[in-house]
Amino acid sequence: MAPEIGVNFYYSDTFDLRLPQGHRFPGTKYGMLRHRLLQDEILGEQMLQASAPVADEDLLRAHDAAYVASIDEGTIDPGAMRRIGFPWSPHIARRARATMGGAVAAARSAIEHGLSGQLAGGTHHAHYDFGSGYCVFNDFAVAALALLADGSAHRVAIIDLDVHQGDGNAAILGARDDIFILSVHGAKNFPFRKVESDLDVDLPDGTEDGAYLGALSSALPAVWAFKPDIVLYQAGVDPLKEDRLGRMALTHDGLMARDRLVLSQANTRGVPVSMAIGGGYADPIEASVEAYANTYRAAKAVYGF
Repeated sequence: MAPEIGVNFYYSDTFDLRLPQGHRFPGTKYGMLRHRLLQDEILGEQMLQASAPVADEDLLRAHDAAYVASIDEGTIDPGAMRRIGFPWSPHIARRARATMGGAVAAARSAIEHGLSGQLAGGTHHAHYDFGSGYCVFNDFAVAALALLADGSAHRVAIIDLDVHQGDGNAAILGARDDIFILSVHGAKNFPFRKVESDLDVDLPDGTEDGAYLGALSSALPAVWAFKPDIVLYQAGVDPLKEDRLGRMALTHDGLMARDRLVLSQANTRGVPVSMAIGGGYADPIEASVEAYANTYRAAKAVYGF
């Protein structure tokens, strides 16, 4: 089914980060993606909505109140911030709140229109009371629990295709029988202590398009058998062969085929999808931005917005 008129996607001017010179995280990729989507007319300006800060009630379903306060107030231990990978700043705190708010808004919009997403997110390494791997709060946990709490959805599936396993998703949500988590990731990549998901597909270093798509095709039926009311899609592009942290060997065409496979199967079944862009660390970063834009190209081809 095509999404209804009014499909939209979320962004924030806080997403870009000014980080110390030599930092490994590409902090400018979010604005680059937004510019690319508009420049190539993949999205129209009217389809972009600002990501509002998350409400406390939504954030605190997924995260410890003392941890949230330490981020908001800047009292977090420097060692805990090092585990996240960013220096604390008021901007980091505002950005984390905007990412969570945008995730909730996108998920609710997807329920209404069939498709939505945010030009950020995918923060699947954040746990209940600590952050990790460039993730402060967990947007999948926050969005999923918000939908379940207000009755917008009764069963939520997460399809996590970032090259790094979503340990935070599994740690926060894995015990619930109303959430199903599929993670397809590098077996030997970060995090080195993985937390078991409902279905983990561990792939070797150097995996190429054919093997990856075959493994994903074999895994997706378990998602549809769960009969979710919505899919939260972690469309990380770090399996790209140019990615500095990915250790896989997918091409741009392979990643687009991955996105079409997930989105077309969801669309055929009438399951709404909310997308997060996930990881991408190519050098130069333009290769990751191109891959992110291709995810939106795939969505446009499937849904016809």
